[in-house]
Amino acid sequence: MSKLDGTFFWVELMTSDPQAAIAFYSDVIGWRSEPFGPDGGYTVVSGSAGGMGGIMAIPAEAKDCGMSPWWGGYIGSSDVDADVARLSAAGGSVRRPADDIPGVGRFAVMGDPGGATFMLLKGSSPDGMDAPPPMAIGHVGWHELHSGDFDADLAFYTSQFGWAKGEAMDMGPMGTYQLLSATGGTDFQNMTGAMMRKPAEMPAPMWLFYFTVADIDVAYAKVTAGGGTVIEGPMEVPGGAWIVQALDPQGAMFAIVGMKAG
Repeated sequence: MSKLDGTFFWVELMTSDPQAAIAFYSDVIGWRSEPFGPDGGYTVVSGSAGGMGGIMAIPAEAKDCGMSPWWGGYIGSSDVDADVARLSAAGGSVRRPADDIPGVGRFAVMGDPGGATFMLLKGSSPDGMDAPPPMAIGHVGWHELHSGDFDADLAFYTSQFGWAKGEAMDMGPMGTYQLLSATGGTDFQNMTGAMMRKPAEMPAPMWLFYFTVADIDVAYAKVTAGGGTVIEGPMEVPGGAWIVQALDPQGAMFAIVGMKAG
């Protein structure tokens, strides 16, 4: 996992209806899916460059606590226990202490200073994973933090993970859209995501993951045809790509990014 330390490398959907979610996303994004584990209760989804995430039912204890369907992201760690201590001292919070997942690795659930959740993971395999090419179809093409504390979160991610700041874009009443690079370099081509202040209508701070699709218009039509709800878009963004923000049929927020075929 050393190649991916400090970067998002895996995403995971916890949902109320895994089979329906697998069918929806396979149609919209084009993922391939394969059951994982002895009981097949975890489904690995793959894009053009291989496995990139998983889908599972919301655990009973989390459901009892009121968890709704939700996409979460894992950041690579070479020492989960040390990173938990370091990030806690820097203003983060521990949502679930470090623990082992048999056959997978060691993980922890963290909160940033503004309240958005992310996970840490050190895989048990010594081989690690290679990052997909930029904008690989079916993979996360953009990571966007809707922050509960913009200044504290910006300082947290840049100091603790070494992320670089790119351009700070003025969005008027919506505030600053701060571009970020988790892989180094400050020019636009090296940007891997951004952060902004959480809109008032969003119930809680969160990371939003943009999945790359081959044709934004085709994927957009499939979102609504499959029972999803479009929140915003299609909207053109710098670089010529288009984005759509949406809710899946079970209520998890996600986004897609891609070009227009025409």
